[in-house]
Amino acid sequence: MYTLASSSLDIPNTQRNNYAFSQIRKESLDLYNRLHSIEKDIHFVNQVHDAYPQFPLIPNLRCGAWYTDPAIVQDQPGAYFKSTDGHTSNWTFNLRRPNLHLLPLIVTHDGIVLVDSTRSGKRIPDALSKTVPIWCAVVNRAIRLRYPNKVDNWDIALYTPPTVVSKNEHNEIENLLDNWAKDLQESSYSLPELQRPLRPIWLTPASSGFPHFSNNSQPFIPVVCVSASECIEEGTDRRSGGYVYIQGSGDDHELWGMGLTPNIFWRDRDAILSADRSEIVTIVTTRVVDAKNKEGVARKPTGIRKVGQRLLVCSISDLADKGGPSHICSEADMAFLIIATRREEGTIVEDPRVLSLVTPEGKKGHVHFLQHIVPQALAFIGRQLTQGARVCVACDDGKDLSVGITVIALQRFFDDEGNFIGSSTRNLGACIRPFRKTIRKLLEWIIADRPEANPSRSTLKRVNEFLMSPAFVPPILDY
Repeated sequence: MYTLASSSLDIPNTQRNNYAFSQIRKESLDLYNRLHSIEKDIHFVNQVHDAYPQFPLIPNLRCGAWYTDPAIVQDQPGAYFKSTDGHTSNWTFNLRRPNLHLLPLIVTHDGIVLVDSTRSGKRIPDALSKTVPIWCAVVNRAIRLRYPNKVDNWDIALYTPPTVVSKNEHNEIENLLDNWAKDLQESSYSLPELQRPLRPIWLTPASSGFPHFSNNSQPFIPVVCVSASECIEEGTDRRSGGYVYIQGSGDDHELWGMGLTPNIFWRDRDAILSADRSEIVTIVTTRVVDAKNKEGVARKPTGIRKVGQRLLVCSISDLADKGGPSHICSEADMAFLIIATRREEGTIVEDPRVLSLVTPEGKKGHVHFLQHIVPQALAFIGRQLTQGARVCVACDDGKDLSVGITVIALQRFFDDEGNFIGSSTRNLGACIRPFRKTIRKLLEWIIADRPEANPSRSTLKRVNEFLMSPAFVPPILDY
């Protein structure tokens, strides 16, 4: 409730409503409120982790990372279940984000805990109430298709929370599962032979208790879906601790975080949360600046196993954190192709094994990427591969342009078994024929090793256009 001054009674209703809404929005974006709300939800997530210490604790990125301690998560990969894949009439199992990297963890630990949150008075985010159930059912059906011995008592049913997903919506989703399972089974992704089918289980702060699981005692492998936040009808609620509780506070941190990220928050969590409301902006700003100066530990470039790690993908920041490509060039067999959307210090290196290219963003960048970046990139990659080098392709985020270039290089320089066929145009007949299905297969090779790879539609359109249009046949690449 928001109490208005008595003089406001003379203000028209529209103005009073606008004032109330502006106050709610102001409080919902308040940094102090957000961080203390996250802390409240962390306690519930920790309770779940204490109940299931045998299961890996996995954040559903990006929101879930605010609620999961990196010390517990450690090197476990995050999940990429998108709420939009579960939105009504938009349901899908997307082969570009199949989350199959979670299956080895599930096999090893006989279960998993996924953490996410939601806002606007919903109990469970669509990612957990529909996207994950779709994933479980599709994986179960695809495994039965790939391993025909799994016929008897292999549960392929769709399980959704009945108080969240209507019976009609459940049935509509169920009618689509077989086609998605067929697509997954026919893809190039590997599927481990699960001993029992997957089944989602949902927990929220309103849950009366936690179900008990013990190895092999239940006919399924639990995928525990944790919705971390309390369900507040108005989305906010005043708390005795001097803050306004914001449901799903970890969502959209670009709007309220002032540069704060989950990693920075967890690194200095105690100091940040112990700050007074008047101090917290200064403390967070200082921590963000310090983090930018120090930078975290960079990821290693991701090698594509299907081609013997002859091609690798990473972000430019991964290279910068390791001293830049000039430092890593101490590895005699490594070359670097850097594709940036802005020219920055450290991205231009005088070394024959490093090619730095800059392409503008937006529509102008689309044409430039197609007509200038791709031909130069292919020539460089072909030359380096022919000389026996491995080639690391880096872009701003390691998810978009670098992935698109790597798809093209896979099609141009390797056959459908992943063998290098050389760069000469006389070997073009041995490379994978560029059809949409084969291009998707090459993208699957990358995603299997780098799950966060997520090229934009515009990048994929450029890739398809280059590979499939006669107007963009690669130039002669003999060296």
